[in-house]
Amino acid sequence: MTALLLRLAGPLQAWGVKSRFTVRATELAPTKSGVIGMLAAAVGRRRTDPIEDLLTLRFGVRKDQPGTVIRDFHTARTLDGRTSMPLSERYYLADAVFLAGIEGDRALLEGINEAVRNPAFPLYLGRRSCPPGQPMSLGLRKAPLLDALRNEPWLASDWFRRGHPEAFDAELLIDQEVSPEKERNKDVHGSRDVPITFDPRRRDYGFRDIERLMVPLGTPVSDHHDPMSELEEAGACS
Repeated sequence: MTALLLRLAGPLQAWGVKSRFTVRATELAPTKSGVIGMLAAAVGRRRTDPIEDLLTLRFGVRKDQPGTVIRDFHTARTLDGRTSMPLSERYYLADAVFLAGIEGDRALLEGINEAVRNPAFPLYLGRRSCPPGQPMSLGLRKAPLLDALRNEPWLASDWFRRGHPEAFDAELLIDQEVSPEKERNKDVHGSRDVPITFDPRRRDYGFRDIERLMVPLGTPVSDHHDPMSELEEAGACS
């Protein structure tokens, strides 16, 4: 099996599932519809193009740095400035870092990997106002998606690591595998974030079952600094 890993990080992210009217909410982790839409943009698909091949991909995400929910009281006017648009509240995740992954056919993943590195259309983390940091693609892993997400090193910022004196347990959300031999995990919930079509004339989404796991990650970066260590190392090398 092959998995492609992605680092989803930036000043702001916004992953909506339940956004309606003047309240634009965000989920606490990247959604499958948001990431599939981003990958479709990377390979050059337009909103009316088919995405059936992308829907075969298994999706998972690990919360390496959960971030903080912030609210933006949003105002806007028409271009001529004469008319005020409806006021809205828009929610974002600030300073979040996620490890996302997709699993599927290797040839398809190789093409997506190249497209993410050289996207046909601009990429963003849920909304156009949320550009991603670089690098986004971490490359292919010859492993099942769950193993790849479990074994990848912790991606959190140094300041976040320093705030966790003990090992950090990251929440991992992954598409549940459907198998008659496998018992249903008790920690499973559903989400309506599987994009059937992005066509703005008939946008539609389906449901998926998401399994929740906890993954222990590495110890944080130490705050301790020994000013004599560099001199001792220099003396040992001389």
